[in-house]
Amino acid sequence: MDEFGRSIENRCRFLMEVVKVVVGEIGADRTGVKISPAIDFIDATDSDPLGLGLAVIERLNKFQAKLGSKLAYLHVTRPRFMAARTEEEGEDEEAQLMRAWRRAYQGTLMSSGGFTRELGMKALADGGRLDIVWSALHL
Repeated sequence: MDEFGRSIENRCRFLMEVVKVVVGEIGADRTGVKISPAIDFIDATDSDPLGLGLAVIERLNKFQAKLGSKLAYLHVTRPRFMAARTEEEGEDEEAQLMRAWRRAYQGTLMSSGGFTRELGMKALADGGRLDIVWSALHL
């Protein structure tokens, strides 16, 4: 395995190297990061999406603190593809993940993926500090 595989540390390394280079070229305020730690699609899953998301967020927070400037945003794809026995179980697990990531990230957090008006309003009411991204079909 190469230096970017297997462990969470290694998997975060590539992202952080790219973020540092981009921020160095255009500035933190013009750099956004999009992650999808909980997507369960075409066998592309992680055994610990919460841990992976928190590991990325921890590194981004440390980077921002060291830099003395915040990134433009962190965009987390809502884990709507997660396998669950029932739709309610899936929504509960998704809500727990999003709450944990929202509490952990020290900056602007956006989320997209499968939001209906009702789910978007529920997500906003469930803890605040989140920007919801809708597709044109919902506007």
